[in-house]
Amino acid sequence: MTENKVDDEPNRGLLLLCLLAVVAGVFVGFIGGAFRWCLRRADNLRQTILDWSHQIPYVGWLVPVALVALCTVLAVLIVRRVPLAAGSGIQHVEAVARGEAKPPGLILVPARFVGGLLAIGSGLVLGREGPTVHMGAAIGAETGRRASLPESDVRLLQTSMSGAGLAVAFNAPIGGALFVCEEVTHSFTLRTVLPTMFGVAVAVGCSRLISGDRPDFAVDAVPTPQLALLPLFVVFGLLTGLLGICYNHMILGMLNAVARLRRIPPTIVGLAIGAIIGLTLFIDPLAGGGGDPLSQLIVGGRTFVLPIMLLYLVVRFFTGPLSYSAGTPGGLFAPLLAVGALWGSLFAGLSSFIPGVDGGLTIALSLVGMAAFFGAVVRAPFTGIVIVVEMTTVTSALVPMLAATAAAVLVATLAGSAPIYDILRKRMLATQK
Repeated sequence: MTENKVDDEPNRGLLLLCLLAVVAGVFVGFIGGAFRWCLRRADNLRQTILDWSHQIPYVGWLVPVALVALCTVLAVLIVRRVPLAAGSGIQHVEAVARGEAKPPGLILVPARFVGGLLAIGSGLVLGREGPTVHMGAAIGAETGRRASLPESDVRLLQTSMSGAGLAVAFNAPIGGALFVCEEVTHSFTLRTVLPTMFGVAVAVGCSRLISGDRPDFAVDAVPTPQLALLPLFVVFGLLTGLLGICYNHMILGMLNAVARLRRIPPTIVGLAIGAIIGLTLFIDPLAGGGGDPLSQLIVGGRTFVLPIMLLYLVVRFFTGPLSYSAGTPGGLFAPLLAVGALWGSLFAGLSSFIPGVDGGLTIALSLVGMAAFFGAVVRAPFTGIVIVVEMTTVTSALVPMLAATAAAVLVATLAGSAPIYDILRKRMLATQK
């Protein structure tokens, strides 16, 4: 009799975690869905302002420069009040899961929501997934605290709901669940998987009531690449691994450069970075922002001449890390996908002399580039692949996507390049000492 009671305790604990994940998932879904809705409205407003600024002779460029600079400063001021709201937030989620940091408080939710809306909505090259993941983690942790769970279960719930936040950000439920197991916990235990699945399912279902039930990118049918071209995708993956190493160094270099400016107030640094991004937006709106419009054009079949494609790649390769170094709320995933799509399309253009490399393969290489570059930078290959598939609903490129992503991750690993969130987590913990 006593043994049965003892055996039932873990099951009751698991059931409670699942029920609490459902409750937290409702809040994550509606708040994350509202965040996405607000960002779409901000994107439309930003484009309207940019169109209007081009009608002002001589000084029209000052409009986006002043607007982005002001919004960046306001976002930096929010971060100064709530320091945990800075950057992606995923590194903090991982630190909490490892027991290296305390679970976030609920104050993080409004700070991330408003700060992210100011930074990302104004046009900084940042992703919506960082704030959404961290808001999900904060909601999960608060739910656990309200239920008087032990500290270990509070951490588990914040970890599970961070996956729900990612799932809402990209409308990618399986990708969000995989993110928890592959990137955050590096384990697939039942106690982690089940609350994550419940939380993700409820959160995505609620968010779709606001943002709709459709994939993020509209992609026509993509022909399955010929098996004979598989070595081409492997070579592409190897080169993508090198590109991912460079991108990680660029992020770290920008952060170090800003950190050395100790005598300059963060608001002034944010002002300068915002002004640079504002000028970039005035020159070409596709060069700024999270990158979804540019990614949509590429995977939708829009062709660019190679010099323009290369210019977009170089500019976004620089402005992404620059925007992140401002210290405002904002993630890395969405800009990563845009760089990967650009790189894949550019590689297809450079390989056009190879028989079989045509328009259909260009789109396939763009999709593969998104997953492979994600894998090289984040070092979560399955998460990257599944997110791309869920965002595009294209499965015909899965085999080359697996091969290229594996090659990219292999190169980055053998080169000794640490995953970006390992770097950012250690950096965050070092600054807190």
